[in-house]
Amino acid sequence: MHRRPTLVQTRAMRNDQSIYRTHAPHWWDGSQRFLRVLHNLVPARLALFDGIVGAWRGTTVLDLGCGGGFMAEALARRGAAVIGVDPVAEVVAAAREHALLAGLAIDYRVGVGEAIPLADGSVDHVVCVDVLEHVADLDRVLDEIVRVLRPGGLFLFDTVNRTLLATLVVVHLGEGVLRLLPCGTHDPARFIRPAELRAKLVARGLHVGPFLGFGPRGLDRRLDLTFGRVPTTQIMYLGHARAPDR
Repeated sequence: MHRRPTLVQTRAMRNDQSIYRTHAPHWWDGSQRFLRVLHNLVPARLALFDGIVGAWRGTTVLDLGCGGGFMAEALARRGAAVIGVDPVAEVVAAAREHALLAGLAIDYRVGVGEAIPLADGSVDHVVCVDVLEHVADLDRVLDEIVRVLRPGGLFLFDTVNRTLLATLVVVHLGEGVLRLLPCGTHDPARFIRPAELRAKLVARGLHVGPFLGFGPRGLDRRLDLTFGRVPTTQIMYLGHARAPDR
């Protein structure tokens, strides 16, 4: 007889990082809808990040939580020297294989945000998308990002707001009903309110820019979601912060 999971079991399945390991072999083949959705996020994010950075060419960029390389490859095609770091060895392997096939020289490394495997002041910018709401220790990750940034460098990010609306849309609707994401991808308790993140960044000496509402804007020809700016930060938001010049 099939039994529903208990509350404790349901809680344990939240923020399930094994999802990425399971789907690593399919990262680039287009067979998994949630991976196509992740891929669709890249041009929307870059449309906003491009206006903040100006020119990527000639910069060294850390893609923290790079997954199988969607953002890393897009940055490399813009002329950046890209370092991709992710804790899941299987997706890093998938990223390396695809970059090799694409003729892109991307430095992929297995590592966690709480202990970034880079030297102090070694990158011009850090890009961290769809990551902050998953990490084990947000404060430690932010400390590490500040450590590896060069003076005047940019931290560019997006994350999910900790609101009832975000829980409804991202978890209950996105995972449970529409199955746009695998069930267990997110834990609403890890979502981050903009004021909380802003305070943490300011406390670390960063100059924080405006936070922008970010989310679904339409559908593509495969009926997958496309993304861009939206009028509210109640679900997802995107922003940047600059390290002080020293």
